[in-house]
Amino acid sequence: MTDDQLLRYSRHILLDEVGIEGQERILASHALIIGAGGLGSPAALYLGSAGVGQITLVDDDVVDLTNLQRQIAHTTARVGQPKVTSAAEAVAAINPEVRVHTVQARADAALLERLVPGATVVLDCSDNYATRQAVNATCVRHGKPLVAGAVVRFDAQITVVDPREPTAPCYACIFPADATFEEVRCSTLGVFAPLVGVVGAMQAAEALKWIAGAGPSLAGRLLMLDGRRMEWNSMQVQRHAGCLVCGQAATQAPSAP
Repeated sequence: MTDDQLLRYSRHILLDEVGIEGQERILASHALIIGAGGLGSPAALYLGSAGVGQITLVDDDVVDLTNLQRQIAHTTARVGQPKVTSAAEAVAAINPEVRVHTVQARADAALLERLVPGATVVLDCSDNYATRQAVNATCVRHGKPLVAGAVVRFDAQITVVDPREPTAPCYACIFPADATFEEVRCSTLGVFAPLVGVVGAMQAAEALKWIAGAGPSLAGRLLMLDGRRMEWNSMQVQRHAGCLVCGQAATQAPSAP
């Protein structure tokens, strides 16, 4: 670690739970962020400021004026730019040492299969159920830790999928992959802007804890925030034996030829 790095990350190094070794793990890590919007903005900024060595941003959208109410990585001057490009500029302005890779594409199964294996940790900051399930399935298949967050209206949630914990559930254990329901989107129902900052920052915190080995994660817990009352609720969740993604049937199924 250089003298400049020792100074830049000194407040992390002072923490017993992080120290020099933990910060070096952060510097050597690679975070994959799916979505560069409301959740991905604070997540990317905090991971970049903390010194995560590589960040890959995936999003197929461009910056729109309606995004600026909550997507803090973007600016009025960058309206019309790809969100991944705008967010990369924001990270670089804070910490030019971070290598930011941008992928302006939708996170489909083929793209995830290419990107997830190279990541140290994956952050699901997407805004739709199908993508969340695809990210979860790919992370489970490759044994990669996943930090999943979601916000709509005044309601927020966050959890961690930890492949090291044999009893910890995956995202599909909590929200079944074969469930059918009407998709809820902030574009039609609205979203209270500060909540995406709260949850996106928490996603960055959980990712950094995982990388540095600093304390237990949210694996096995679904943390829910009622933004109207500012009340947190925590629900313990166990791995579902019949889960189509991580359950016994899925793990015992023969691999495709």
